[in-house]
Amino acid sequence: MHFRYGFGKTFKEFDIDDKNVMVELKQNSIERQLINAEEVRRSLENPIGSKRLSKIVKPGESIVIITSDITRPMPSKIVLPPLLDELSKAGVSLEDITIVFALGSHRKHTEDEMKYLVGEETYKKVKCLDSDVKRCRMLGTTSRGTPVEIFDKVADADRVICLGNIEFHYFAGYSGGVKAIMPGVSTRAAIQANHSAMVRDSARAGAIDDNPVRQDIEEVVKFRPVDFILNVVLDENKTIIKAVAGHHVLAHQEGCRFLDSLYKINIPARADIVITTPGGFPKDINLYQAQKALDNAKHAVRGGGIIILLAACTEGYGESVFERWINESSCPEDLVMKIKENFELGGHKAAAIALVEKKARVFIVSNMPRQMSKKLYMEPFDSMEEALSSAFSQLGQDASVLLMPHGGSTLPVSQCL
Repeated sequence: MHFRYGFGKTFKEFDIDDKNVMVELKQNSIERQLINAEEVRRSLENPIGSKRLSKIVKPGESIVIITSDITRPMPSKIVLPPLLDELSKAGVSLEDITIVFALGSHRKHTEDEMKYLVGEETYKKVKCLDSDVKRCRMLGTTSRGTPVEIFDKVADADRVICLGNIEFHYFAGYSGGVKAIMPGVSTRAAIQANHSAMVRDSARAGAIDDNPVRQDIEEVVKFRPVDFILNVVLDENKTIIKAVAGHHVLAHQEGCRFLDSLYKINIPARADIVITTPGGFPKDINLYQAQKALDNAKHAVRGGGIIILLAACTEGYGESVFERWINESSCPEDLVMKIKENFELGGHKAAAIALVEKKARVFIVSNMPRQMSKKLYMEPFDSMEEALSSAFSQLGQDASVLLMPHGGSTLPVSQCL
């Protein structure tokens, strides 16, 4: 069988003998109706648990729209025009609207990146800026002790609208909803306090009701109300096939249920070898982001098996604390023990990778220097052919292979596992 998977802004191609392929995980079959901007408009006209946005906002109010940064596949340039049309129905002036990119702990954008994210026309018409941790205001503390420190532009707005795409998140359950605020426009200290609950068993992909991280996130609205959300679900080709709009919890949960129907995929057994990839740019821009595909793969590989991570990682590790934790460790167990004793944002991803490595060996095909991969206890290869040859030589020529071409989106599940 021949495979062609996204790798940065290009592709990698490789072959595997038919007899070895257990399954290639692709989205479940669903009935499609509207897509992209038409689906976004439908959701805006039929909000969940809320009045239409045009009936909520008023002329003269300051409105902040929070959307995702360059590391996310959120198609803001498609979503924003219908949203701005809806706001215009209420008589809102473009001068009263600000688009804020939710950076969380990520780097700032270049002007070209901002234009790319929202589209040239929207960038010309609407003020766009990055969230700034140096301009955050303390609004209170959640019941779990997380400081609610929010970017002042968001904290001071009359109305806040949260955008985002919904995917499985390895410890917050799902992306989307008010995650645009926490961690999106919060301080590093606030994000660190929230994410520290990731070490609990109930903080897991696909979980909301008993997930301490997600519960903490939802509490933020007590201090900074969210007036409306607009979230989308993308298919494997990054096409919007579902949009949900309205109440920050009810609309988000409807989007999560749809995501489950699309990307929770039953597997017959755990495989000897799992090939996983984020699917190319921007999800494999660095290892900090590509880690999500690796984490989902742990649900599909047998103990002692091999995961092959295909990710360009042209920006290397992608986060300074993440890099420091890697460089200061001497084995995967160091990282696991350290996160339990002293949670630090950035280090949490190094620990998450180490947890996968305790279960299976990790091979990586990337553009990173080989030494960077080895420092994180991965085995680097220059090509998929070399990685597969090594895996088969170690696990046997009859080893089973499960492939995850959209590893960051796909959650393998089975009742018998």
